Amino acid sequence: MTDYDNILVALRRITRAIDLHSKNLVRTSGLTAPQLLVLQSVQREQRAKSSQIAKDIMLSPATVVSIVDRLEKAGLVVRERSTSDRRVVRIVLTELGEEKLHDTPELLQAGFLREFRQLKEWEQTLLVSSLQRIAEMMDAEELDAAPILEVGEIRAD
Repeated sequence: MTDYDNILVALRRITRAIDLHSKNLVRTSGLTAPQLLVLQSVQREQRAKSSQIAKDIMLSPATVVSIVDRLEKAGLVVRERSTSDRRVVRIVLTELGEEKLHDTPELLQAGFLREFRQLKEWEQTLLVSSLQRIAEMMDAEELDAAPILEVGEIRAD
């Protein structure tokens, strides 16, 4: 195998691992990775505004509103209007949402981050720069992407 074949195989393995983990997450919990990230953000912030959640998980506010709509429909979160300012709407976990978070497996990136943080600083820098260069070589450096390891459409804004 050539050196570029090794790179392509490694990229394919990464893509496959993300795909399998995403499918397992949906199968076991009924949640997608972005939905789980929103739930985790709501849990951390407690009574969070959707704009706070969007900044926290690096997704667009419109995407977060759409995800919150689905989570609310599933009974995992509720929207509460502020009594002092009716324009302010906060997202709150329901008891069912708390249970779902407790029972859901961790995201793929959680395990990756544990391993990554154990690397020496020079290794971390090398990996980051190499992957950024690969993204450039694949004309992907301008694509909008949140730090979520999930398969699916990535849109450029």
